[in-house]
Amino acid sequence: MTTIAPPALTEGRLARDLRLTFVHFRVQLVEMLRTPMAVIGNLVFPSVALLFFVVPQQAIASDPLLATSATAQLSAFAIASTCMFTFGLGVAEDRDKPFFPYLRTLPVGAVPPLAGRVLNGILWSFIALVPLALVGGLLTEATLSWGRLLPTLLAVVGVATPFTLLGLAIGYSMSTKAAIAVVQVSLFPLAFAGGMFMPPEIFPRWLDVLSSYTPTRGARELFVSAATGAPLDAHFAFVLAAWILVFATLVTIAFRRDEGRNFK
Repeated sequence: MTTIAPPALTEGRLARDLRLTFVHFRVQLVEMLRTPMAVIGNLVFPSVALLFFVVPQQAIASDPLLATSATAQLSAFAIASTCMFTFGLGVAEDRDKPFFPYLRTLPVGAVPPLAGRVLNGILWSFIALVPLALVGGLLTEATLSWGRLLPTLLAVVGVATPFTLLGLAIGYSMSTKAAIAVVQVSLFPLAFAGGMFMPPEIFPRWLDVLSSYTPTRGARELFVSAATGAPLDAHFAFVLAAWILVFATLVTIAFRRDEGRNFK
């Protein structure tokens, strides 16, 4: 016989989870602010890449469409980098701390800590775009019309989702040292293959075909489409959705293995 909890009890649990989520969000945010070097790289590197590789090329920097596309693809990289380092390293570091096993024994569940980390990832994804927007807006002809603002903001969440899941899968599967290596080794090749550093139009045919099936290419095309208004090929939307399902499956497996190994 199935028992349905009274609405008041359900609402009380939801309110509690929301309150605890923001508690974890605040604590995790303070921890990140206490180690600013962990954040500076995500904020600086994409802007430096834009400054050195796009701004000097007048053919690109002086063309509004090309400059906006270049800024958008580096923005997609900034989001991917932020999410993978925040979740891949953050979760792995938390699992190594003595407080983490105790936290998992509390009658709170895994949702508030995890949701708090997701909120942090989204916040830092938006923050990572600020230096890029300043460099692109001041030193190139890149523009973002008011009509493209909402689609671009939504695209931030769309790009952050698969790389948040990938970071979580790494964080729940590996130790801190292993997670650092895997994030670094996987992020940059995926970024190159996905056209986040150079436009896919200059890729050889074989690389363009390979690139079109990577999550970074789907994220790149989504963000460029949102920022410039160019039509998004349905192929890239399906590829990105497929990778989200794959990464979500990996997170579920990694989380359950970690729970079974350490808490049963």
